[in-house]
Amino acid sequence: MNLFRPVAYSFFVLLLSACQSSYNSKSEKTTTVSPRTENAYLSQEQAYLRSSRVSDVHYNLQFTLSESSNFSATSVIDFSLKDNSTPLTVDLNDAEINALMVNGKSVKPTYNKWFVTLPAKSLNKGKNVVSISFTREHSTDGEGLHRFKDPVDDKVYLYSHFEPAAAQQMFALFDQPDLKATYTMSVSAPADWSVITAMKESRVEEKGQLKVWHFDETPKLSPYNFSLHAGPYKVWEDNNAKYPLRLFVRQSVAKQIKPSDWFKYTTQGLTFFENYYSVDYPFTKYDQVLVPDFLYGAMENAAAITFAEGSFLTNGEMSKSKRERLANVIMHEMAHQWFGNLVTMKWWNGLWLNESFAAFMATLATAEATEFTAAWRSFYTGGKQAAYRADQSVTTHPIEVAIPSTANAFDNIDAITYSKGASALNQLRHLLGKETFRKGIHQYLSENAYKNAVLDDFIASLAKASNRSLDTWKDQWLYKAGVNTINVNFECVNNVISSFEIDQSADIKFPTLREQKIQLALFNIKGDKLKQTKALPYIYKGKTTQVNELKGVQCPDLVYPNYEDWGFVKVQLDKASFKTAKKHVNKVEDPLLRSMLWQSLWDSVRDGQLPLNEYLDVAVNNISAESDYTILGQVISQLETSKTYLNKMYGLNNTYAKEMTQKLEELAWANTIKSSGSNMRRWFEAYRTITSSASSLSNLHAVLKGDEVIDGLVVNQDLRWDIIAQLNRYQYPDADELITAELEKDSSDTGLKSAIYAEVIAPDEATKTRWLAKIQQNDSELPFSKLRSAMTALYTSDQNSLDEKTADQRINSLASIDAANDHTFMRSYGRYLIPANCTSQSVKRLQKAADTLTELSSGTKRSLLVALQSDERCLIIKNKMTIK
Repeated sequence: MNLFRPVAYSFFVLLLSACQSSYNSKSEKTTTVSPRTENAYLSQEQAYLRSSRVSDVHYNLQFTLSESSNFSATSVIDFSLKDNSTPLTVDLNDAEINALMVNGKSVKPTYNKWFVTLPAKSLNKGKNVVSISFTREHSTDGEGLHRFKDPVDDKVYLYSHFEPAAAQQMFALFDQPDLKATYTMSVSAPADWSVITAMKESRVEEKGQLKVWHFDETPKLSPYNFSLHAGPYKVWEDNNAKYPLRLFVRQSVAKQIKPSDWFKYTTQGLTFFENYYSVDYPFTKYDQVLVPDFLYGAMENAAAITFAEGSFLTNGEMSKSKRERLANVIMHEMAHQWFGNLVTMKWWNGLWLNESFAAFMATLATAEATEFTAAWRSFYTGGKQAAYRADQSVTTHPIEVAIPSTANAFDNIDAITYSKGASALNQLRHLLGKETFRKGIHQYLSENAYKNAVLDDFIASLAKASNRSLDTWKDQWLYKAGVNTINVNFECVNNVISSFEIDQSADIKFPTLREQKIQLALFNIKGDKLKQTKALPYIYKGKTTQVNELKGVQCPDLVYPNYEDWGFVKVQLDKASFKTAKKHVNKVEDPLLRSMLWQSLWDSVRDGQLPLNEYLDVAVNNISAESDYTILGQVISQLETSKTYLNKMYGLNNTYAKEMTQKLEELAWANTIKSSGSNMRRWFEAYRTITSSASSLSNLHAVLKGDEVIDGLVVNQDLRWDIIAQLNRYQYPDADELITAELEKDSSDTGLKSAIYAEVIAPDEATKTRWLAKIQQNDSELPFSKLRSAMTALYTSDQNSLDEKTADQRINSLASIDAANDHTFMRSYGRYLIPANCTSQSVKRLQKAADTLTELSSGTKRSLLVALQSDERCLIIKNKMTIK
């Protein structure tokens, strides 16, 4: 699954100070626990108690689906029970139970809307059969069995999402990952619908206006890996690969999909993973379903993967970056079919390993099996930088953390979980050797197929393959938070190195010093190039590591101590190297090193060492010479973030901010005109994003109307909405009328969301107030996906004065908003609507809220802490500026 969000360090310190999860190792012991707590969540303690009693689970599921807002179903649960001395709970969320049968006898339900309690007297020691028939409303928040009505043609589509514990919103079950089960299912649905799940249909019966779909028994799956999707989906098939492939999408958006790309990357991925793992794909077919209103990027349901439409629909040719993302996400979810679905964690503390491994394998597969051979560079500029930022945040946490309850299952799902974990695995691969690492993975998958496993199983397989203990590595990398920094100290005599050492440091709060294998690379300026003169693989550990092997080597102009990005570590350039990087970054031939040097410059801004204005001078003077697509995107992203900082620091009327904005607009426009292909589109997107002056807005309007034609730029529907939003953001004349006119042309779900975004982004107090009220009201009639579109546009970086008008109200109501909404809503609310305006007043307000709002949920508390730290960083960057 693809998902990122921040985590509070203090929360995890508290968790880790408790005893480590019994699921971290194979040792198990009987524990006496109190009856299950009467709430919606399952504790790890209660999950362990249940799985110690229940085994050999099989579900026989019957569903009746229609276009209405509810559905009916029967769950028949066949299982073995170790003892029948106490009651047993079955999870079922917010349903109306019509009948409950336990071992052939009708039983009056004891049901609290979260779980059914089966009385001990009705249970057998050994074989049991429980049947629960019920009706339930479809969900509309992306969990359970979600219902979506297409505004274009009124067709209804359903899809399921169960991770971490939302299968109980669709059927009655034991909703925990270590109770793997088989599933047999039949579904009655309208005749024009498709029904998709882990198995391909075995037969379909026609019954008037309905069809009944029958599916054979699945392999053993954890509940969150099972799925059900249904509706009048458009389907494409490809039977040329080893396994039959299908792709499903809503009919109204079918023209926005290029199936050949999907089938190409899927076929490449299946071939790569079977070869790498030396384990066959564990299912019989491979379906992929694009769905609306999805909360995450994608989800690895066994053999029926779901993808968020918004990320992959395109009104025209898909850009190079989007195609690479498509390939990467396909590979990510495919990696899970083995690592996560075939072999599954026992409890949610192991979710990081699923996601880290999938992120690592997705990048490896994308780089080695597709045309995107620079995928590791994309990983470096994207996910890895997010991980570095998260690991330096006040909300950092170890990779492996205890998860006391399903309420906390996603608390640690962020860039540390995905990208730091992937980076740790990648550097372990370099430490052990690539083939040794692969053999360890094969052993792990082979020995634990169709079972649940724990971290110790994974480590033991790698330790056996490498014939070395990994206990120290596991402790340093998985149980300790924080990122280290390395820098080199060297002296030269007569232009050769006389001494050389690697110094490693750590944050005082996270003092762990780690062992890691990196490459030291030395460079010298030769003519108009910066040439590599030496590359040395080296293992460092502790505070200082002497590198005697470099004595006598030519004195370098630049040293980079993490060449080719083997390690997960921040690099602080020595003074001479930093000076060389600022002056000669474009002379570096190696694109990954060039990218890393650009990142070092940007990190220096974020760390308050390099004034933002000096970085901007370097970027403006050098970026036009950059032709590499990935690096261009990296630096443009840094320029866009710089513009955001300037907006927050100074607003739109500050002299320096206006002059720099003009320079950036001119830079982006000039490079749009002179560039071609993907680079041209990247530059135009930068121009659209940065533009705020009257003349540049006029240019955008001319592009929208077709009066200004840029060779090679296709102004598709997506781009039209983006331009209209930017025009309305800066109150271009009659921009509101453009929204109305465009909505008449595009009334699709995407169009409705785009229109909301374009409306809300306007610097108009009445509009902001009206939409804030809609967002904050309980039980809004608007679906969450529409509210989320409004949240992202409500207060942009250049609207501080409008932001301040409601800032106190948003802080004062944060606790009540948090109490009234679920974690799905609060993830977006906390990210976009906690006010952080780069002033001392704003910092004080956030600090007071952090100190006094003690009843916030852990997720919202983390969002508050992240906002506070970001505000403090903005002030540090502002104070470092050297403009007159």
